[in-house]
Amino acid sequence: MLLFLAPVLVVQAWRTVRRTPRLDPATGDEQGFVAGADPGRGPAFRVVVIGESTAVGVGASRHAEALPGFLAEELGERLRRSVAWSVSGRNGATARRIIGGLVPPANGSAPNLVVVTAGINDLLRRRPLRRWAADVTELVALLRGRFPEATVLVAGMPPVHRFPALPRPLRSVLGARARAMDRITRDAAEAGGAVHAPMDETMARDPRLFAADGFHPSAAGYRAWARDLARAAFPAPAPATGPGAAGPGEPPQDTPPAGAVPPRTAD
Repeated sequence: MLLFLAPVLVVQAWRTVRRTPRLDPATGDEQGFVAGADPGRGPAFRVVVIGESTAVGVGASRHAEALPGFLAEELGERLRRSVAWSVSGRNGATARRIIGGLVPPANGSAPNLVVVTAGINDLLRRRPLRRWAADVTELVALLRGRFPEATVLVAGMPPVHRFPALPRPLRSVLGARARAMDRITRDAAEAGGAVHAPMDETMARDPRLFAADGFHPSAAGYRAWARDLARAAFPAPAPATGPGAAGPGEPPQDTPPAGAVPPRTAD
């Protein structure tokens, strides 16, 4: 079937590349701070976002109004703590590029949460699934080894089969492969002691959550995604007061430990 569709897919891919607007990464500081509601909960919770175009905020104007900034806000509300955020990424990065030079060194203040976004460029470059499995397994192992005390959160593949920038049947073909890659990502995350955070498919049904290119999230899309990632990392919000309050450098007691895996969702 794919062989029969190959000429159509090639033409559609070429037209999509020509017609899709090229958006720049977000600007502004690549690190920031969000004050928490309860100053008595100890030092700031530290989160670093690592990865490709969505890590560097393509589709948004500033990092503070993209995934890192919005994720810090959501974490601050759930943990009732101040949150320090930073980003290390590159537009167009593959998993191998992330492994090769985008994971920050383990010096200074270690992060409490590491979020990695990867896969869309491997999809577009037709990375074989067996090599993708090896890459994502190596990436998870690298992050868990470098930041052993942190929760490593691996963002799931987006619902490519609903991207407005992609025509059919190209959208369906890429979407099916993205779902296969996401299953591999989930298995690698769980085997490596990380958290897999599947992307909510319903997000892709709201055109307001897409940027002008119909491919990347808008600022509103990043905010919605950040909310889901914060829930995946810490399903239970911290209590306002009481024994769940955090000690120095630790998440609240009712939040999952590093590497805790939320319930698996149906494929």
